[in-house]
Amino acid sequence: MLMKRESFVVDFCKGKIAEFKFCMPGSVNKLSQQTLQDCHAALKELAQRDDIDGLIFSSDKDHFIVGADIFEFLPTFDRPEAELVEWIKAATDVFDALEDLPFPTLSAVNGLALGGGCEWVLATDYRIASDSAKIGLPEVKLGIMPGFGGTVRLPRLIGADNAMTWITTGKENRAADALKVGAVDAVVAQDKLMDAALRTMEQAAAGKLDWRAKRQVKLDPLKMNRVEQGMSFAMAEGMVMAKTKGHYPAPVMAVKTIKTAANMGRDEAMAVENASFAKLAKTAEAAAQTGIFLADQYIKGVAKKQAKQSQTDIKQAAVLGAGIMGGGIAYQSAYKGTPIVMKDISQGALDLGMGEAAKLLGKKVERGHMKLDKMVGTLAQIKPTLNDRDLEGSDIIVEAVVENPQIKKTVLAGLEKQLPQGTILTSNTSTIRIDELAEGLERPEHFCGMHFFNPVPKMPLVEIIRGAKTSDETVAAVVDYALKLGKSPIVVNDCPGFFVNRVLFPYFAGFSQLVVEGADFTQVDKVMENVFGWPMGPAYLLDVVGIDTANHCTGVMADGFPTRMARQEKDPVAHLANANRYGQKNQKGFYQYAPDRKGRLKKSKDADAVALLSEICDAPAQFDKQTIIERCMVPMINEVLLCLQEGIVASPQEADMALIYGIGFPPFRGGAFRYLDQLGLAEFVKIADKYAHLGEIYQVSEQTREWAAAGKVFYKVEGQ
Repeated sequence: MLMKRESFVVDFCKGKIAEFKFCMPGSVNKLSQQTLQDCHAALKELAQRDDIDGLIFSSDKDHFIVGADIFEFLPTFDRPEAELVEWIKAATDVFDALEDLPFPTLSAVNGLALGGGCEWVLATDYRIASDSAKIGLPEVKLGIMPGFGGTVRLPRLIGADNAMTWITTGKENRAADALKVGAVDAVVAQDKLMDAALRTMEQAAAGKLDWRAKRQVKLDPLKMNRVEQGMSFAMAEGMVMAKTKGHYPAPVMAVKTIKTAANMGRDEAMAVENASFAKLAKTAEAAAQTGIFLADQYIKGVAKKQAKQSQTDIKQAAVLGAGIMGGGIAYQSAYKGTPIVMKDISQGALDLGMGEAAKLLGKKVERGHMKLDKMVGTLAQIKPTLNDRDLEGSDIIVEAVVENPQIKKTVLAGLEKQLPQGTILTSNTSTIRIDELAEGLERPEHFCGMHFFNPVPKMPLVEIIRGAKTSDETVAAVVDYALKLGKSPIVVNDCPGFFVNRVLFPYFAGFSQLVVEGADFTQVDKVMENVFGWPMGPAYLLDVVGIDTANHCTGVMADGFPTRMARQEKDPVAHLANANRYGQKNQKGFYQYAPDRKGRLKKSKDADAVALLSEICDAPAQFDKQTIIERCMVPMINEVLLCLQEGIVASPQEADMALIYGIGFPPFRGGAFRYLDQLGLAEFVKIADKYAHLGEIYQVSEQTREWAAAGKVFYKVEGQ
């Protein structure tokens, strides 16, 4: 054995070809600062040997290297920028030492090679991947950019355009796609990976492959003339700005870094990357997005702990109520491996639900992500039925009928009587209290809420709502099922609207008041999208949710919170609903909609909607951007604070991730509590007090005032 450290073992595998095998403690390989130091020392030692003709890097785990250990690296970001530059240069020196070894190198990539793992692969001369491997640079999702040479080496390997796409999107790339652009040299079956690596190394060592020429490409400036550079970088900068609307500095900085370093050799280019990385690491956006990562890890840990407490093995599920939502739930369950019965009273609804599931699976086949036989097999895991008896073998049933408390109570009570005693009942209600729905049940301990978000396959969040009589076992089993569905479950306590919708409707109420006072709803949408960063402004979101649905839910919330969320006398949502303008579902709401060339509904301003709203609204009035943001956001954030204070949601992490995963709270702001930390709670109280005369949704609680006076923050400075 040549050397052995805690994170790797180096030894000859055939003749003078050596293997450097990563074997870090834990279930995956992650680059820690100690690992990098050990690697640097090892590489220096290996460079001095004269008995090595080639070096293969491999992994003893299912994945190559999944990236850097973000939990360990984050506190480093608190250092001054100048110190950060020195720190990141010390790290990139390790990768340069790898690239400068006096013999050919090769990465045998299995599983994931992401972030620092991808950058390690890029530093070797050759890259052979298993057919199941995925490689990528996801750093922009953390508000930073590749810092171990990714912006230097990748453009020189696959071209600037391809590299900028990889880096600015942060996507994982399948091995076959990586091969097409030249990021890897070959793709082989997993069981042939080391054989292929050895053959390649033997050829390189024998001089049959020009490994020095392969390496030199990464050391030289980009092979682009000035005209090509001008066109490429201008287009990339324009596309990134259009997509990010200026809210996410990381992809913009990555493009500028590649552009600045285009005509430099490796060492100069690396210095540019070092400086850019350090600058990004100090931004509020990086703190917010790394905070999201940590909060996501936190909620996953909470969910896994809850799921482990379950004594129920859910082998068969059922959804009651087909259609788009039921079909989406059925698809998700079947696709993730839990057979499901889809029950309805209408054959037409069953056909619609099966059609939705087939459409979703068909798209996977079209994109090459699923084979036809697997699609057929997955569809076979969904059993559509009109017969109640087919539900009897189910371990869990998700009720997803019309959002009407009396209908739901009748359906649930009838189900309970015909099912075995241990069957878990859940309701996919979006606003109706679980305790109200449980009133007619004989075994309310086996009942809770399971609130999916539409479209089910795309939305990560599932709210698990605990009623007053819901047992811990029921909650644990439903959390376990949600995890099996590939979802991010968050347990909340019962109240009208639960957490997400409870905080969303004050936001809508603030918007509605603005419109009644004469605000142009299209201007409000533009400000909330382009300035605050929501994916959809409130008017557009109401059209997507459904004006009739929102109108109904407004009534439910008004009944639940009769003083704070009382229905407004002049209500734009009710006014549009009464005029049968239901939003996208009938192509007329605040906006009018028409299909584009791809069949997607595209919105445009509708004079009829403007005229209709003028019947209940004041004369047109102008509001500045900051006022619009404050008038919409203060009610939402005020309600978020109340939910934490009342124990509806257990922690800032769960609240923030529910908002991000459930309704698209701008990730660069990190969630409501991260936003409050950056704004300052005392400043929020000061802003809210400006609008206290507008109603209770703007009036902060005494607890909030006490927190503000005490200087409370919800997250530690380093993002924990």
